[in-house]
Amino acid sequence: MNEHDVKRISRLLAIVMQLQSSRMVTASYLAKKFSVSVRTIYRDIRALEQAAVPIITEEGKGYSLMEGYRVPPIMFTESEANALVTAEQIVLGSKDTSLKTEFRSAIDKVKAVLRVSTKRRTELLSDRIAISPALKQDDISSSLTLIQNALVTNQVLDISYVADHDNKQTQRKVEPFALYLSQEQNWLLIAYCRLRKDYRMFRLDKIETIHTLHLNFKPHKLSLAAFLAEKERKFTTPDIPLS
Repeated sequence: MNEHDVKRISRLLAIVMQLQSSRMVTASYLAKKFSVSVRTIYRDIRALEQAAVPIITEEGKGYSLMEGYRVPPIMFTESEANALVTAEQIVLGSKDTSLKTEFRSAIDKVKAVLRVSTKRRTELLSDRIAISPALKQDDISSSLTLIQNALVTNQVLDISYVADHDNKQTQRKVEPFALYLSQEQNWLLIAYCRLRKDYRMFRLDKIETIHTLHLNFKPHKLSLAAFLAEKERKFTTPDIPLS
């Protein structure tokens, strides 16, 4: 097997992983990502189809994998594993307990597929990374992953919220739109508030209770970039909750 064949096999595997991690990708996107021509991507897609990889082609839109199709996990490089170990230490400094729990679980799965030699070195690196005690703060929320799930499934949330300006608790039904990490390292939920009939920002540590309702909403057409730009135009910084 020559060098050209090795590169092509590596690219074919990478294309499958890209399709598995994305809803839809175009030939031009794949060509740019792998520094080849669009014609080469067309040939690669045909080769994968001939190898029984269930690729769905939508004219004018791109390619995706058939729902439910998965390939076995690919081994992480040592640099990739080290990047994740470093990210783990940063996440462990988060103020949300649910994020820590889920990330620890994910990292354990990553470590399970590492080669023994790589695993030893990543464990050494993990022991040699520390976060300044001045940056560590008490956990102040535990709802981040619940909100993430509601956001991606378009489910309405029922929350009890204590506003900063009057310290009064109100009951809200909100449509989660985005998450924002403020300068003070506080997680904010950006959501359409059905009470205020407008978008609002809610600090997670001010949410007393939160429940997912069996009620769906239509995806928001507003982009996060547009929301933050408008917020910054009005208030200099988008960190002001205004809930």
